[in-house]
Amino acid sequence: MQFTLDILAKTRQFFGQFLENTSLEDLNKVPEGFNNNIIWNIGHIVVTQQLLAYKLSGLPMMVDEVMISKYMKGTKPEGVVSQEEVNNIKALLLSTLEKTKEDVENGVFKTFNSYTVSTTGNTLNTIEDAFDFILFHEGMHLGYVMALVRAINS
Repeated sequence: MQFTLDILAKTRQFFGQFLENTSLEDLNKVPEGFNNNIIWNIGHIVVTQQLLAYKLSGLPMMVDEVMISKYMKGTKPEGVVSQEEVNNIKALLLSTLEKTKEDVENGVFKTFNSYTVSTTGNTLNTIEDAFDFILFHEGMHLGYVMALVRAINS
């Protein structure tokens, strides 16, 4: 599990670099051929990690219902995201993972409600399964963000 969390931390650093080095306009841009944007992808991975790790474990999440409804699976960008919201997502990108590492070390994840993910059809039965899927999911969205950056810059 430690290895998975280390890779997640590095993946989140890449997302953070995109937030640092991309203008607000480009974070919100949906290039032709795409149905979302950079900031939606980053908000989505934060929300998904919280839902899969915390909600399925019956634990309180660090994201509110407004953010969940805006970035959960099945949503898409609905208008322009403000710099304030970008800053909030950027803060959550790191703070949620730090809290997760702490909670893993402290043995907070005791129960888990099985869940079948639509992306691969696999059923998550344990918190370890959830973190393995979260790692895959965030890697996939990092690829989407890289493709969006290329499309925006071409």
